[in-house]
Amino acid sequence: MLNNDANAPAKRVGLLGRLRSWFFTGLLVTAPVLLTVYITWAAINLIDGQVASLVPGFSELRFANVPGVGLVIGVVLITVIGAVAAGFLGRWIIKLGESILNRMPVVRSIYGASKQILETVISTQSDAFREVVLVEYPRKGLWVIGFVTGGTKAEVARRIDIDMVNVFVPTTPNPTSGFLLFCPRKDVIFMDMSVEDAVKLVVSGGIVTPPDDGKPAAKGASTAGKKPASRKAPAKKSARKAARKTS
Repeated sequence: MLNNDANAPAKRVGLLGRLRSWFFTGLLVTAPVLLTVYITWAAINLIDGQVASLVPGFSELRFANVPGVGLVIGVVLITVIGAVAAGFLGRWIIKLGESILNRMPVVRSIYGASKQILETVISTQSDAFREVVLVEYPRKGLWVIGFVTGGTKAEVARRIDIDMVNVFVPTTPNPTSGFLLFCPRKDVIFMDMSVEDAVKLVVSGGIVTPPDDGKPAAKGASTAGKKPASRKAPAKKSARKAARKTS
């Protein structure tokens, strides 16, 4: 019996359909560019405004209205502060300021947490957010994308006598919030994809999927979640033998 649907001529797309398709294609191309330009422009204007309020006489300069001047001045000021902080006098001033902040009940918690996070992320020796993993969460059979933030240490490692890693599981579409999981290293699957591709996958809700380069799994990567090979062939052979004996 012939399939009439296969032999039917292709349905022609009308003018409105083509215009709608072209519009969404143009939106897909221009939206990321416009969003990037807008965020960059807003950030530059925000920094320029902050520098103008901090630097006396900034608005009277000839180049004060040039976009990005405040950003350049801010980078220069931060670099100068870093150079001063590296010296003996700078270290003494920092210790004095930290001792004052540590005496303030609420401020010391905010300062301590933010300092520790920045030191962990900026440190060149840190492995935070450099490895992408798959974790079986929140139950068996379900998998989520996570980022290794380091090995489990201190009291958590002492009370759990297993090789553990800290895994941050971000939420969609806001990757800045999520869950911290202490996972056995043998139970996580280390991925080959980059952190940038993993963030795109999470933020897009799975719409933007990075291509698979086909590389073999890394050494030590977990094979959790993989089902063993099927063994149906021996069962079929035994059934055939039983049928021959009865015949």
